[in-house]
Amino acid sequence: MTLAEATMDAGAATSPQVPVLRVEELCVAARTEGGLKPLVQDLSFDLRKGETLAIAGESGSGKSITSLAIMGLLPQPAVRVTGGSIRFDGHDLTRLSEADLRAVRGDRIAMIFQEPMTSLNPVMTVGAQLAEAIRAHDPVSRTEARRRAVEALRAVRLSEPDRRMTQYPHELSGGMRQRVMIAMALALRPEVLIADEPTTALDVTVQREVLDLLRDLQRDLGTAIILITHDMGVVAEMADRVIVMRHGRQVETAATAELFVRPQADYTRALLAAVPRMGQGAPRMPVTTDPIARVEDVVVRYPLRGGVLGRVTQNVHAVEHVSFEIRKGETFALVGESGCGKSTIARALVGLAPHQGRIEIAGQAMEGLDPPALKAMRRRVQMVFQDPMAALNPRMRVGELIAEPLLIHGIGNAAQRRDRAADLMTRVGMEASQLDRYPHEFSGGQRQRICIARALALQPDLIIADESVSALDVSVQARVLELLKALQAEFGMSYLFISHDMAVVDNISDRVAVMYLGQIVEMGTHQQVFGDPRHPYTRRLIDAVPVPDPAHRRRPSPRLSAETPSPLHPPGREPPRVVLEDIGEGHLVGLPT
Repeated sequence: MTLAEATMDAGAATSPQVPVLRVEELCVAARTEGGLKPLVQDLSFDLRKGETLAIAGESGSGKSITSLAIMGLLPQPAVRVTGGSIRFDGHDLTRLSEADLRAVRGDRIAMIFQEPMTSLNPVMTVGAQLAEAIRAHDPVSRTEARRRAVEALRAVRLSEPDRRMTQYPHELSGGMRQRVMIAMALALRPEVLIADEPTTALDVTVQREVLDLLRDLQRDLGTAIILITHDMGVVAEMADRVIVMRHGRQVETAATAELFVRPQADYTRALLAAVPRMGQGAPRMPVTTDPIARVEDVVVRYPLRGGVLGRVTQNVHAVEHVSFEIRKGETFALVGESGCGKSTIARALVGLAPHQGRIEIAGQAMEGLDPPALKAMRRRVQMVFQDPMAALNPRMRVGELIAEPLLIHGIGNAAQRRDRAADLMTRVGMEASQLDRYPHEFSGGQRQRICIARALALQPDLIIADESVSALDVSVQARVLELLKALQAEFGMSYLFISHDMAVVDNISDRVAVMYLGQIVEMGTHQQVFGDPRHPYTRRLIDAVPVPDPAHRRRPSPRLSAETPSPLHPPGREPPRVVLEDIGEGHLVGLPT
């Protein structure tokens, strides 16, 4: 079937009454040794011009498979559409040739993918990829394509967009890569935008700006949006209607306000009950003052070289004179915007980032350790990385990946290591029967759970969780957070919890440090930081948290006209840092330093 066939009146196709996209009884199945396994069954919905339709549900429920089916990106023949239709502008997309699909995909229907690192080409600069996407659908000059690419990066509040154009994906943080993906999708102003977890890797302030950007797109162009997310706060903030999916089936469809007030399905009620909310963090029992980790005056700067001789021309000020300690048995949280230095500190703690200053683990300084001593220390500190797909070896089975830390440190025999892997799989909410699968056979949320199981294998003293629950749906997120708390109570382990989800941090942390441009600007207990924030930046972070209640939907925030600050050129004068200290018995005072 070609685009010349089955045409319809363009005005009728985009009128508010007629759906711009119609999915009817869609069925998608995967080919297995035992036959076809259903992944999506009898899914039907309409999407109208200017509407935001949210698809919510647990990981593995069929949300992302549905989006890939609409885009014509299913990995055929292993996974294919087995029934139903997807109609856009009068055409059934399931029947179009690949050439005709390419004319629609990216231009008229665009998609923001869930995992930016695996969606961006690692050997092409950000600018080349953006310009290529623009020129593939719009025959403009290279100069014009570059100009539009820079404007797209500036629109998603990426600092120094001209410099970002020359960088490769691995040179950007996870949140920055996600913003590049959003810029690429928005550059062509599509009629339908499929956003698969578009704000998962973004801090709350950038998330709010991106959501406002999507609203602007709808207002100016009438773009229809399919929003796939596990963040019910984002659903409440953005969606007109919601489809709740489970095990590939549609369990409930309703207007957003109706769904939050009167959910009909038991599963929907359980999903809403699991949503973390600000102010629900319970006061924690005091922990010992003995530190398991101490960071003293740590500085991390990355030199940038240029010119014929490759001399250092500038430095990226990733971390500037940061000091804190993590006590035994506590959860210490680092929060702040993407690129503020949170992940850099995490890498320094496990010896993966060169630094100045002093880092101690269990009283032993990391500086100057020989490789055997550093290996022994790393047994005490494990890390859950932000991007699960990039952190897992695609050629190894899941059971091997989870057991690998035990093998490296010579713990147990093969049978004992497999038993331990099976136990950890069940403890993070998965099945031991999945141990022989490969990472690509799991959803994004499932892969993150595998990474958490791997980090738990050695029962370390300190786990660094870098956005460890950001890819999880709310019900699994709640179970994983309860698991982390239970393991902490059982083994007395400590957590450095890095997150942009302020509600999650409020619910799990003992103490919180707020970072801005490589510096800690406020630090205290979670009750102090969230209950009485002293620093303007902390208040800005808290104010940007989406509320999981459509009745409290906020107006768009004012756009910042100034250039986004950069760690290459940090402002010359920062607001005073605020440290909340315990004085006497429970009295608090803000100490500017």
